[in-house]
Amino acid sequence: MNHHQKKNRFTQQPFVGLLATLTALTWAFAFPLIKIGFQTLEISADDTGTKTLFAGIRFFVAGMVTLAVAKLSSEKSASPDKKTVGLLFLFAVVNTALHYFFFYIGLSHLSGARSAIIDSSGTFFLIILACIFFKNEKMTFRKTIGCLSGFLGILVINMEFGSVVSPEAFSLSGDGMLFLSAVCSAFGGILTRIVTQKIAPLTATGLSLGVGGLLLIVAGIVMGGHFSKWNVFGCMILLLLVGVSAVGFSLYNKLISCNPVGKIAIFNALIPVFGAILSCLILGEPFQIKYILSALLVFSGIYIINKV
Repeated sequence: MNHHQKKNRFTQQPFVGLLATLTALTWAFAFPLIKIGFQTLEISADDTGTKTLFAGIRFFVAGMVTLAVAKLSSEKSASPDKKTVGLLFLFAVVNTALHYFFFYIGLSHLSGARSAIIDSSGTFFLIILACIFFKNEKMTFRKTIGCLSGFLGILVINMEFGSVVSPEAFSLSGDGMLFLSAVCSAFGGILTRIVTQKIAPLTATGLSLGVGGLLLIVAGIVMGGHFSKWNVFGCMILLLLVGVSAVGFSLYNKLISCNPVGKIAIFNALIPVFGAILSCLILGEPFQIKYILSALLVFSGIYIINKV
């Protein structure tokens, strides 16, 4: 009975809203932390191999930590059959390996603002895909308005007022890669829902991060990635990022397994907003009024989509 009550808690507002906001905040810490990590370990902007290796270590360790927590919390998970093993592998490849491989390549070729806009489009792809894949999710007028409000919020945070969005030319290595990352992220959300119906969410999350991280480590080494400078501070940043991944993915995947995908996905629109605000606080970047306007638009979108 206790397990049932616990499961129910993950479907109750405002608990769900609070957890989903917390998840977005946790992930937003990755923006300033990755910047600090690359500076500390002297990883140059165009060193994609080392960035991929860095990401791989981060996700592999996060996966191991998550699996350890799943074991300690005695999360019951039946041993998967062949079909589920295949699904889990696909989940790891799409949700972790490809998603972040494309993300890191794209990020090193684009400004942070433009990256955030394209990356967050994954949130809206996911809401649309959920309506295609799951019978109980419909694209309603309210959902459309909520998505538009959320996307507007992300546009506002990245616009330089006084000038229209910068006329950088579209590039395959930048925009193209981040677009692929957003698509992987959206399909990852769909796979999360399917996989967590068959395997307990924490176990699925740990396996996805662990296997995906391992694939990224291999890719990073093949691309000639290596750390020329390794130090204690760099290790601490990496451990914080491990925490961000383990906590963020575990909470998010648990919420997706218990709720309509669209209702949870829209909270991801908060990530770039929180990311910008945390960058002001942690990296000392200048704070701008548009961050507040952006947050209001995103919260409106969340409210519209989640209002029963």
